[in-house]
Amino acid sequence: MKNDEYIKIEPNIYLHIRDWGQGKPIVFIPGWPLSHEMYEYQFNQLPRREYRCIGITMRGFGKSSKPWGEYNYDVFADDIGKVIEALDLRDVTLAGHSMGGAISLHYVARQKNERVSKLALFGAAAPSFTKRDGFPYGLEPEAVDGFIESCRADRAKLNEDFGKIFFLSENAVSQKLGMWFHNMGMEASPHATEACLIALRDSDLRDDLAQVKVPTAISHSTHDKICPFELAEAMASGIKGAELIRFEKSGHGLFYEEKEKFNEMIVNFVG
Repeated sequence: MKNDEYIKIEPNIYLHIRDWGQGKPIVFIPGWPLSHEMYEYQFNQLPRREYRCIGITMRGFGKSSKPWGEYNYDVFADDIGKVIEALDLRDVTLAGHSMGGAISLHYVARQKNERVSKLALFGAAAPSFTKRDGFPYGLEPEAVDGFIESCRADRAKLNEDFGKIFFLSENAVSQKLGMWFHNMGMEASPHATEACLIALRDSDLRDDLAQVKVPTAISHSTHDKICPFELAEAMASGIKGAELIRFEKSGHGLFYEEKEKFNEMIVNFVG
């Protein structure tokens, strides 16, 4: 079942989508704890250039259903597949930011069909968001434990603190735009917000890298304070033929802070 804005993927579980434009399809996956609304400055430009932009707000976030239950990369990848099939999309460029990038990577590594032909990762929280044996990059697991405790104690403060390190600096964007992102995060289910932090802390997608067989573009800011640039270098070295595109004037929010360069990157990559 589907309508213009919601797709039913399980009994009583609906995902909020946006489907604008005509042309080559680009499916955008948002990062934690945001919704597809974060891509406003892609959706108001790329359809004018003859691209079909589809945004998927993952379960637990934005205006999508917020069930109790599992929130991990397998669940999210399956949800993406159900939306792509419901819309009968083919020759898709799958584009994901932050945790959405990790989800997109996992989907492409697992997919058993040819519906996705290209992969765009930007500020991706992959192949591992946290440091672990053999992988000295990313955040300390204990730092994410702190986020989890903050989520349980004062989720609004967690989102405020996250917002302070999301962009190049605290003053890199207007106060109103920062508040918009904060409010978007507050739309999320507290259960999903916490469960996704656990998934980010514990998931190791290094084995997925060699399974990616489609052209891949990795865009990442050298000033990213959430997903350090070393993560992009690790993905680029692990995905055969991947292209690494450096962003120098943004933080984690490169899709907004350098939106002109970012949108041209998408256009050039999709073709």
